[in-house]
Amino acid sequence: MEHERKLIGEERRSAILEWLKETDTPLTGSFLAKKAAVSRQVIVQDISLIKAKNVPIIATSQGYVYMTPRQAPEKEIEQIIACKHDPQRTEEELKLIVDFGVTVKDVIIEHPVYGELTASIHVSTRKQVADFVQKISNTGASYLSELTDGVHLHTLTAYSQNHLDQAIKALDEAGFLITD
Repeated sequence: MEHERKLIGEERRSAILEWLKETDTPLTGSFLAKKAAVSRQVIVQDISLIKAKNVPIIATSQGYVYMTPRQAPEKEIEQIIACKHDPQRTEEELKLIVDFGVTVKDVIIEHPVYGELTASIHVSTRKQVADFVQKISNTGASYLSELTDGVHLHTLTAYSQNHLDQAIKALDEAGFLITD
């Protein structure tokens, strides 16, 4: 372990930010807590304080990620789609999307009491999809779409409109899309 002593306050938050910037993979709150010799709850509070300074950190189902601007020849394109399916088809839906080089940024539902609820997913590969589905299974958590009889939105991102179009067509052919 890099740090044997407990990191305090701003020193700890600076270290957390550096650890997140140094990796391309998400880091869990538990991992960061162990590395900083503090509790996971302290890390959650630290992340909130860092994000309050407009630092681009997002919490995904795999852990925390520092969002660096990608060096891409084109601007990333974003599109929201409406889907409906049973929870058992979630992995199939997500893999179908990522197979076209498209990222599933989030899932959005319209809850009757809380209004619009959004959860970051940020899956771009089959492995990330499998990890996400496994985490849901391991924790016994429910998919947000279970609160709305399977109806949900996804924000999809890609660097090619053609990739988005292909993914959306495949979703439609597989019966995932809600159409007029």
